[in-house]
Amino acid sequence: MTMLFFLFVGFYLIFNQIVQTPSDLLIKTNSLWDMILYFDFILLEYRVVFLIFALLVSILFTWWRLFRRYNQMQLRHILAELHYIASGNFDHRIKANLTGDMNDVVNSINTLVESTVAAMDEERKIEQSKDELITNVSHDIRTPLTSIIGYLGLIEDKQYSSIEDLERYIHIAYEKALQMKVLVDDLFEYTKVRQPATPLNYTKLDLGKFLEQVAAEFELESARRKIEIEVIMKTDPLMIEVDVDKIVRVFGNLVSNALKYGEKEGWIKIQADKVGSEAIISVINSGEKIPQEALEELFGRFYRLESSRSQQTGGTGLGLAIAQSIVALHSGYIYAESDDEETKFVMHLPLTQSSE
Repeated sequence: MTMLFFLFVGFYLIFNQIVQTPSDLLIKTNSLWDMILYFDFILLEYRVVFLIFALLVSILFTWWRLFRRYNQMQLRHILAELHYIASGNFDHRIKANLTGDMNDVVNSINTLVESTVAAMDEERKIEQSKDELITNVSHDIRTPLTSIIGYLGLIEDKQYSSIEDLERYIHIAYEKALQMKVLVDDLFEYTKVRQPATPLNYTKLDLGKFLEQVAAEFELESARRKIEIEVIMKTDPLMIEVDVDKIVRVFGNLVSNALKYGEKEGWIKIQADKVGSEAIISVINSGEKIPQEALEELFGRFYRLESSRSQQTGGTGLGLAIAQSIVALHSGYIYAESDDEETKFVMHLPLTQSSE
């Protein structure tokens, strides 16, 4: 059809030219037969032009059919590759040397596959994380619960020889119940602050006075451990907008960790400075160096430096994970550094919070 169309256009152009500027022969034509002879003469006269035109049309038509067939083959190849990937071969990528729109399609498909695989890996990690959370919670609850049941069983069976034994059993059961309460409270707090939509009640406060209050709350425990707590304000006054209730939890966790793992009869420094639109706050304690591999895991859930998972020193293992989540809610970040002389937890918090 295309070839016939081009031939028709060619004849039409020639005919239009003849009508507009007719030759003397055409003007003198008196019959249909004379006109036919005249057109036969024209075809013979311009046969080379018609042959060249027909050849060009044929070449163009053949090229168009081959190009179309090539695109169809490429499309079938892409579809076959897609079926191969969809059958579970998610590491495979479509490889084709294409140009133009088809190349953009292939690149878009490869990008889509990569994002889908990344989403699947992330979902797998989330599921694994949930399983680990359930396992760790079950382990930490079962240990004190077993003790509570054991000692209450002794009391229930009256297997005690004196009032002193009875009181001791009750006291141990009570202490184990408190451990369970701490774990449940920490777990509730962790799941709450992990939600990006957690509402925050911002209050503008003097950071120096706030940190002095934090240090005062640990005065008795630090005196018992013979550890000196010092607040160093490099910028004073330093005003900052925070959710006070939640940020108190952050400093409480950091100072508690410094008291637990810091050097006995050592020191703790809470240092703050203003850099640009940020407040940089560091909680530093003297003590042994934390290995690099441990530093990378410190903010993970249920991670404790000691391998025994001791509740006496390690707590629930959620403290630093909670601190990290609260800092992230404030549009900040936190990290840890450690060397042979000191361990430092550094927070970057914006001075003001966006109203959005």
